[in-house]
Amino acid sequence: MQPDDPTGVLRRLFDAGLAAADPAKAVPPHLPDLPAGGRTVVVGAGKAAASMARALEQAWPVDRPAPEGLVVTRYDHAVQLDHIECVEAAHPVPDAAGRAAAQRILDLASGLGADDLLICLISGGGSALLALPAQGLELDDKQTVAKALLKSGADIAEMNCVRKHLSALKGGRLAAAAAPARVVSLLISDVPGDDPATIASGPTVADPTTFADARAILAKYGIDPPAAVRQHLETAAEETPKPGDTRLARVENRLIARPQASLEAMAEAAREAGVTPVILGDSIEGEAREVAQVMAGIAQQVARHDQPAAAPAVLLSGGETTVTVRGQGRGGRNLEFLLALAVALNGAPGIWALAGDSDGIDGSEDNAGARVTPDSLTRARAAGLDPLALLADNDGYGFFQALDDLVITGPTLTNVNDLRAILITGA
Repeated sequence: MQPDDPTGVLRRLFDAGLAAADPAKAVPPHLPDLPAGGRTVVVGAGKAAASMARALEQAWPVDRPAPEGLVVTRYDHAVQLDHIECVEAAHPVPDAAGRAAAQRILDLASGLGADDLLICLISGGGSALLALPAQGLELDDKQTVAKALLKSGADIAEMNCVRKHLSALKGGRLAAAAAPARVVSLLISDVPGDDPATIASGPTVADPTTFADARAILAKYGIDPPAAVRQHLETAAEETPKPGDTRLARVENRLIARPQASLEAMAEAAREAGVTPVILGDSIEGEAREVAQVMAGIAQQVARHDQPAAAPAVLLSGGETTVTVRGQGRGGRNLEFLLALAVALNGAPGIWALAGDSDGIDGSEDNAGARVTPDSLTRARAAGLDPLALLADNDGYGFFQALDDLVITGPTLTNVNDLRAILITGA
C-alpha cells in the first residue's frame, strides 16, 4: 500500500525524531542524587540549555532548596525559568554576550568546594555560546577563526579541536575549575559518534587533542589566523586537561539524548505509516552534495531493485555534513544536501525527501530544512530557476523558498543534529 500523502508522512517522521529528543523527557531520569550538605549549582550552554533547565526545575525534589545557576542559549531560544537565570548569546559566531555569560559560569564553578555539586546542562551550540577566550586572546580573535572554520569545510570534531585550544572553558577546563566539587554533566549529543569530548567542545570532558592538532587543522584548511591566535597556539603554554587528570576525578558525564534514538523513533513512525524503514547511519559526514549523490543512488536502487528494502521504504540518516562555501547564496547544509539530491535524482518518479536540523535552524536562516518532491526540478525551471547555478552559488534557500518547500518549525529547543528521510513510494 502506497502512502497517500508522502510529504505528510515525511513531516510526521521528522516530528517523531524531534519528540524523541525533547529535554522534558530526557532530563528527569538522569537527575543526579543531590548532596546532603553543600550547595548545588546549575550551569549550562547550548541550543537546548534553556529547555533542559526548565525540565530540571520541573523535576527538582520539592523538599530541597530550589536550584540556582545560569544557562546560556542561542538568541530566541530562551524559556521562562523560575530559579535558574537564562541569558542569550550569538551562534555560530560568538559575541560579547556569550563572553560575559561564559565568564559568569566560570566564576560560579570556581567558587565551589568539596561538598558541593555542579550540574552542567550541555548541548550542541555550546562551543559558540561559551565564548570566553584563553588568556592573551580577545573575542575578535575567536570570531575571526570561527568564521574561517565555518566556511572551510572542516568537520565538527576539527572545529571543536581548535575551539578547545582558544578557550578558557572548553576541553575539560570548566570541570577542572570546579574541582574539588562533584560535577555531573547531562549531555544531548549533536555530534557523529556521540563523543562527549566533542559535544559543545567538551567543557567537562578530558581532551585527547593537543595544540599541535589545532595548528595542523588550521594549516590543512589554509586558514591564516590572527597573530595573537598563532602565537597562542605555537606557545602552547597550558594544555587542556588530559585523561587521568586528577582535577576531573569527580566528574560524571551522562549522555541523555542522541541521534540514534531519534532515528529509531522515526523508524517506528514509518512502520506505523506502512513504510519499511532503513536506518543508514546516525553519524554520516562529508560534503553535503557528495552525501546527496550517494543517497540518491541508494534511493534509486530501492526504486529499481527493491534493495536494500522494497518500496514503500524510507531511508533514514543523521549526522552532520559540511559545506565548503564558494558562492554568495543562502542556506545551511540541509538545503545544500537537498538541492544536490534533487539534481542527482533528476525528477526520478516516486522519490520524496525531507531533511532538517533538529534545532529548527539550518545554518543562519529561519528554516529547519526543506522537502524535495519528484517534480521539484520541473517546478523550479517553470519558475525560471537554474538548479545547477543555485547549487554552485550555495543558494539552497533561494531554490526552496521559491518553491514554497521550506520546512519551518521555529526553535525546537533541542539538538541532535540533522535528521534526513528519503521516501521511495514506488511506481
